[in-house]
Amino acid sequence: MDSPEMQAWWRRAVTYQVYPRSFVDADGDGVGDIAGIRSRLPYLADLGVDAIWINPWYPSPMADAGYDVSDYRDIEPVFGDLAEADAMISEAHRWGLKVILDIVPNHTSDHHRFFQEALAGAPGSAARARYYFRPGKGENGELPPNDWRSTFGGPAWTRTTNADGSPGEWYLHLFTPGQPDVDWTNSDVRAEFEDTLRFWFDRGVDGFRIDVAYGLTKDPEMSNIGDFVWPVPVDQPVSVEHPHWDRTDVHQIYRQWRAIADEYDPPRAYCGEIWVGRSDRVAAYLRPDELHTAFNFEFLLAPWLPDHLRAVIDDTIATHTEVGAAATWVLGNHDVCRPASRFARDQHQVDPTGATFGYFRDLPANPALGQRRARAAALLML
Repeated sequence: MDSPEMQAWWRRAVTYQVYPRSFVDADGDGVGDIAGIRSRLPYLADLGVDAIWINPWYPSPMADAGYDVSDYRDIEPVFGDLAEADAMISEAHRWGLKVILDIVPNHTSDHHRFFQEALAGAPGSAARARYYFRPGKGENGELPPNDWRSTFGGPAWTRTTNADGSPGEWYLHLFTPGQPDVDWTNSDVRAEFEDTLRFWFDRGVDGFRIDVAYGLTKDPEMSNIGDFVWPVPVDQPVSVEHPHWDRTDVHQIYRQWRAIADEYDPPRAYCGEIWVGRSDRVAAYLRPDELHTAFNFEFLLAPWLPDHLRAVIDDTIATHTEVGAAATWVLGNHDVCRPASRFARDQHQVDPTGATFGYFRDLPANPALGQRRARAAALLML
């Protein structure tokens, strides 16, 4: 058995993100693959990183870069197969690298067997109960069930078509229409994801990055959002809840997931993607019986200004210390522009709430300065 310090590797690990499609193409078909990742494991180990985080490598119609998963316990054929995944995981361990996979529990692909069964099922059926199917409003149900909006724009509801060609119920998708939200009060949904965790943990995977970890549960009344401000302002108590983000009942899901991770020797680890805008609300996910760590988006969004950085760092350390969690310092990922690009701009024009930084794309840039600042920021994290 590893020492407690070794088991808590995630507290000190440097993690390298790998997007399979664009990382390394081993077979020359123009698409990156698992064999390509495996071929670069010596390089990654030589860099000095401790773990690799692999973006979704599951079967997917790719409506959202693989975050629309049609089968959580298989490999997208363009990337390889399960045998290649097993070999890569084993070889990564031989190089001293931990392997973290993405898991996407807020929604599935519309190609997932659960959703296909739901479309074939009748209103009120057990198959539809795994998702959020609702009748529409208006005289003939022609209006969405409520005012929720998709993260990508437009209504968060799409209307189905019945077998006879008539308009049917609406289903919820907080992202693309190809990513229907699952209902976490449903036992089939809970079992599907718990089985998935064990499937990959049994194959040697060391942990998961949890996509949209602050989502999953919804207001049972499906209340309108109206003028609700999100993220919840810092002057509002933690008891104030959004209808579909960062709800109290999501924590029970992660307590169960933590129990599964702790069944293994050494224990597996979770890192949450938690965009909630307040470090105290992030820390709530990192209590000893929930997630191990979470992306520190306040640090990622902070401009390269000493006073602002110090305030973010001090606040992060204080709130994480209260729950015994280690802070995770993050400079970038696939959802935001590269650190060197944003640090190349006038930092007084950086909006700490602008998640994608796209608003300053046309601002004047000093690439050399951006690169120096990015290197300094990387050293600061270490």
